[in-house]
Amino acid sequence: MLAKTQVLTFHGIGVPAVPVSPEENHYFVPIETYQRTIERLSALEQKHGVKLEITFDDGNLSDYEVGWPALVEAGRPGRFFVLAARIGAKGYLTAEQMREIVSSGSVIGSHGHDHVDWRKLDAAGFQRELYDARKKIEDAVGAAVTEAAIPFGALDANVLHRLKEAGYRRVFTSTPGLAYQTAWFCPRFSPANGFDPDRDIPPMFSAKKRLKSSLYAFARRAKFRI
Repeated sequence: MLAKTQVLTFHGIGVPAVPVSPEENHYFVPIETYQRTIERLSALEQKHGVKLEITFDDGNLSDYEVGWPALVEAGRPGRFFVLAARIGAKGYLTAEQMREIVSSGSVIGSHGHDHVDWRKLDAAGFQRELYDARKKIEDAVGAAVTEAAIPFGALDANVLHRLKEAGYRRVFTSTPGLAYQTAWFCPRFSPANGFDPDRDIPPMFSAKKRLKSSLYAFARRAKFRI
């Protein structure tokens, strides 16, 4: 069976509420683009026989002000991966907003503590990023946190082993490709400035892309034993 779930990752919508780097600003999509993407999801799913899921990284305030309301209106859940160190900071989600998001049926996950490259962590760093961050997010939300998104998509065998060891039930990255809907390792695509859902999403579901994603999934399982 070929992979047929495309997970989209939004990093910010509209104008950033606080200054961000040029690299990060590149991934802030216009409000109109985001809203049109959500409006087009069902039609694209039906036309191509696929599943589209929405996630958010970094915990920007636009997740609550724009991202989440559009999902609620469309009757869709989302996944919101927040940075523990930024909870309640200017321009980022508060604990109250996160609880409101969870109450609607969406998921709050961990993006770590400080948005660092997990491949470079020592034992204390893994404790902070995988365990302490999760506890801080759980305390803020009042619910268990069982999913994580890897910063920068920077991974290796040790990072994946540490995530398994920490008990995360699903792990999301920025590795491109389609995902199996219940797989532990989930590739994603990050829309950026200039993204057009009607132009850019359909090619993701070509027969070649489905086969390639499926082969990569089997190869990852063999290489990393996940």
